[in-house]
Amino acid sequence: MSKVFVADRIPDVAKNELTDQGFNVDVFEGNGKLIDHKQLKEGVKDADYLITSLSTQVDKDIIDAAPNLKLIANYGAGFNNIDIDYARSKNIDVTNTPKVSTNSVAEVTIGMILGLAHRMGEGERLMRSKGFSGWAPLFFLGHEISGKTLGIIGFGSIGQAVAQKAHALGMKILYYQRHQADFAVESQTGAKFVGLDELLQQSDFVTIHAPATPENHHQIDSSKFVEMKKTAFLLNAGRGPIIDEQALVRALQDNEIAGAALDVYEHEPEVEPELKTMENVILEPHIGNATVEARDAMAKICADNIIKVSKNQPISAVN
Repeated sequence: MSKVFVADRIPDVAKNELTDQGFNVDVFEGNGKLIDHKQLKEGVKDADYLITSLSTQVDKDIIDAAPNLKLIANYGAGFNNIDIDYARSKNIDVTNTPKVSTNSVAEVTIGMILGLAHRMGEGERLMRSKGFSGWAPLFFLGHEISGKTLGIIGFGSIGQAVAQKAHALGMKILYYQRHQADFAVESQTGAKFVGLDELLQQSDFVTIHAPATPENHHQIDSSKFVEMKKTAFLLNAGRGPIIDEQALVRALQDNEIAGAALDVYEHEPEVEPELKTMENVILEPHIGNATVEARDAMAKICADNIIKVSKNQPISAVN
């Protein structure tokens, strides 16, 4: 009987499907704690398949500890937590769970845009502390997003979903990535392909939905904040290291931009302490795809990929 080791608690749909197919499924319970390196090595030593989350590093040492491993099914759209090249050298496939997170992340992004524009985080904190003395004409003014320009860095499935929702709310759309999207994709939202500098200079909101690559590490640094409008807001629901967080702190302190909203962090789960003190910053605990619908779908993809590999059926591996 093939063994599946699950390195974190995930929705039951994966375990149920695998058990129904005759797999022996061992789940790390953890009591609320992430699995550590030693525990992971112990868990995979006799495993044929591994399901792991983005928070768990699967390096050469872990792979060498699992001589029977055929597949690493990453529970997440990203896979930078896995040494995919070394896995391939050992004939181990690596899969991820793309696309099923698209709508959830797009909804969270729109929520953060609205939260920044209408100062909803500030308002909520005010009401939980000293409160307010009543409605007044000039009290707590924010901005409407209709008619504003949204710049999207990374125009894959999530970036396009954000564009569709923002366009429905009356926003103008600019986007930047290495290659221009198809005309049909652009025409749905009136999205305009521009260079990064032009996007930063023209956008009222800039949102990041690009993958983490060596090329875009600290893509948004101190030189880029100078290019942005002083009234602009920066959002990141993509990958934390794309933003130089220390440069972001300085830009906010120097009023180079108006505010920021982050769902991912450069040194996650650590956050620059200064960001926690700023009223014009929204901080979320990486909840972009934290919906029942998305997480169940992610679990099912992991299980389906394991079943396919066990039957020598083709899969879409990232390596």
